[in-house]
Amino acid sequence: MKVLKTLMVLTLVVGVLGAAAYAGGRLLRHDHQTVASSSDLPGGVGSSAPSSPTADPSTATPPSSSPTHHAPTVNPTVNPTVNPAVTAVLRPGAEGTQVRELQQRLFQLAWLPETTTGVYDDATVTAVKGFQGKRGLPRTGVLDTRTWDRLRGMTTTPSHDAMFNVMHPGKPLYESGDSGDDVRAVQARLKQIAWYFGDVTGTYDAQTVTAVKGFQAKRVIPVTGAVDQRTLDRLDAMTTTPTKAEMHNRLPSPGKLDARCLTGRVLCIDKTSRTLRWVIDGHVQQTLDARFGSTINDTPTREGLFHVYLKDADHVSHMYGSAMPFSMFFSGGQAVHYSSDFATVGYNGASHGCVNIRDYDGIKWLFSQVRVGDKVVVYWS
Repeated sequence: MKVLKTLMVLTLVVGVLGAAAYAGGRLLRHDHQTVASSSDLPGGVGSSAPSSPTADPSTATPPSSSPTHHAPTVNPTVNPTVNPAVTAVLRPGAEGTQVRELQQRLFQLAWLPETTTGVYDDATVTAVKGFQGKRGLPRTGVLDTRTWDRLRGMTTTPSHDAMFNVMHPGKPLYESGDSGDDVRAVQARLKQIAWYFGDVTGTYDAQTVTAVKGFQAKRVIPVTGAVDQRTLDRLDAMTTTPTKAEMHNRLPSPGKLDARCLTGRVLCIDKTSRTLRWVIDGHVQQTLDARFGSTINDTPTREGLFHVYLKDADHVSHMYGSAMPFSMFFSGGQAVHYSSDFATVGYNGASHGCVNIRDYDGIKWLFSQVRVGDKVVVYWS
């Protein structure tokens, strides 16, 4: 009997211990799953909130040595366009409507003439470089996206007529029958560039109409004979403000002859009165308007006593490629010669050091008179 009781007690104890072990195993597995859940790890992929601030630091799971896993980063689509600062919209040599638009927009900012060519030529390159330099952009002469955006932001879209040189007359500022000082100024300016002849009268007469028509036709401006804003702007750009003497037909007399001009055969060139006088033994044989080198571009006409060392009736500049008819060289590459530019724009321009003459017939006659060895005196009277 005692043996039976003992066996029953042992069986009961083993059962209790087995049940306890089973329950303990489930509890351990549940605890392990709770700690290892990625959804509860701070910064984990599945985390939507930081860990509880009440967690006991002493029971925190130590950091793992394995790399932290973050949500995958989605790369934005890469724009294949090259850096817009250097992306060319148009390059030199291009042709077409877009070039015309470029040229018209540059005209609006006074970088090019009003008429367009549709060809990205040297003049257009120079204008683009000027615009770029003025706006702090690289002076490449190539129309890149930055230059194009800046230019479009500063100008208006040109019309079809503007791009294709279909010009319409503007409102007349001065026309036939008008009179006054403004008309005098127009006549004096036209006289500077040899479109108007005779006395400045201040009356917009038939001779003035003819002169204005000729000027307009030469510059591809609608030919009306009346002065509109386009005509006046072009005329102002090509001439200088008339003096009182010009406005009232008082021609400036050349200054006193330099003492070196009083003997022998001399080309006596006075910078003050802007004249060249052909003088033989103190007697003036001929007087011509003269234009000199630019001090701004550091190409002034030299002053002093020189001698003609070379004559060439059909000379062409080796440096600039420009025609220099009836050249009489007196100092290095500086010469007295006819200048078509001087004849066209007057004193609005300058030479590269030569003495320009605008009277073709006058310089032709002078060339026939001057000899190699004759004196040249350049001075201020």
